[in-house]
Amino acid sequence: MLNKLYVEDHVKMALMEDIGFGDITTENLAGADDFLKGALNTRSEGILCGCEVFRTVFNMLCDNIEIKFYFKDGDRIKKGDKIADISGPAKYLLTGERVALNYIQRMSGIATETRKYQDAVAPYSSKIVDTRKTTPNFRMFEKYAVKTGGGALHRFNLSDCAMIKDNHIRLSGSITNAVSKLRENLSHAHKIEVECDTLEQVKEAIAVNADIIMLDNMPVDKMKEAIQLINHKAVVEASGNVTLETVNRIASVGVDIISSSAIVAKAPTLDLALDI
Repeated sequence: MLNKLYVEDHVKMALMEDIGFGDITTENLAGADDFLKGALNTRSEGILCGCEVFRTVFNMLCDNIEIKFYFKDGDRIKKGDKIADISGPAKYLLTGERVALNYIQRMSGIATETRKYQDAVAPYSSKIVDTRKTTPNFRMFEKYAVKTGGGALHRFNLSDCAMIKDNHIRLSGSITNAVSKLRENLSHAHKIEVECDTLEQVKEAIAVNADIIMLDNMPVDKMKEAIQLINHKAVVEASGNVTLETVNRIASVGVDIISSSAIVAKAPTLDLALDI
């Protein structure tokens, strides 16, 4: 999922942002023959994610940096685990340290948070998916982290799937009008999703054969009614006010998909450190 060319371009820009015109501290302290060894360690439990991105940061700086990982993306790690050994010229290890950690800490945090949500719905068939509430220009990494954490993916961008939300309905006058206009222009390969706040909207979405019906901010009892109305005629997605405390109850009513921005937007970074 992580395209090598995209990753390299992104890492290059991240390094340029951090280094600027030069690492004035390291370049004035590290000699050409200075060599360092270190270890990537974890100070907290979680799901590891971003190993190859971490490696790419150092590989772009120097060909002579060696990294040996003892875990892989998706592995559960616990406090005190050594994730990897790293060695190479001091200048490049110190220059790349922060950028490499920023990637792997952020991605591991999202993978860890996603796993919590997916574990919470484990007794049911519902899938936890992400949303488009992502960090600008970091979406590919965040979605990869969601996948690594055991979640599934919603649309990657606005061109993947036609999603009719409340403002689109106001613009078009009705769900029926919106779906009709879209079907005149969309490729056969595109699905149509309709966001519904009420049971009347659910009935209208069913009548126009929407592929996916999102139950937006609906109480659980209303979700049950909606699912009975839909009766497998469309994929059912629940969204809005999804938390770790509520997600199990939402899954219990039988929705297919539960989308949550919290698994990305509210995920804390995982506490990892590069100890030299």
